Amino acid sequence: MHTGKRILHIEFQTLPESEPPIPFRELDYSVRLKRQYSVPVTQVVIFLKFTDDKIVKTEEYRDESTLHKYKVIRMWEQEPDRFLKSQALLPLAPLTATTSPEALLSQVVQKIATIPSRGDRQNTAAYTQILAGLKFDKNLIRNLLSEDIMKESVIYQDIFQKGKQEEVFELVSRLLDRKFGAIDSSILERLRVLTRERLEELIINSEDLSKISDLQAWLNR
Repeated sequence: MHTGKRILHIEFQTLPESEPPIPFRELDYSVRLKRQYSVPVTQVVIFLKFTDDKIVKTEEYRDESTLHKYKVIRMWEQEPDRFLKSQALLPLAPLTATTSPEALLSQVVQKIATIPSRGDRQNTAAYTQILAGLKFDKNLIRNLLSEDIMKESVIYQDIFQKGKQEEVFELVSRLLDRKFGAIDSSILERLRVLTRERLEELIINSEDLSKISDLQAWLNR
């Protein structure tokens, strides 16, 4: 975010591992931004998923001659109230500190239901579902945030309903590669001839596929 007098540089992290490491990366980005815009840079790294890795407590890069500082926010330490009071921050609320995670998620869903604009309501629900998946069981999320909300949201439509066949196929291929590793070419060919609707169905059901044989069984249905 460039305000004219200052740049606010925000990064979201789900994992502590990074190449290059996060502290050095912040230094690198800061130097590049200052060189290009010639204004001060404020940097914030937001860790979304709990970890006790020491990197989430690190707020500086240091070597023999350089010291560079940035701010770290650990979502699991944040009080939920400020997130529940802001529509823009609602999707992050399920990741905040609580002794009753399910009650907090339910509270977030209730807040979403009060959003007047249908489009804003659907999109906020879609973002919430994505981020809640970092912390909550998928069945609980599905129960509270129904699949229908996702299908009606413009986010879902932009990715799937308006997407070209090849783009959806590439998305499916990357998803399955991350889940199972390299996919056999014979399976890829079977995927390539699926309709866009079937590819969308596969993405929705991919969380239920735990091994490659499950994928083959799905394709055989």
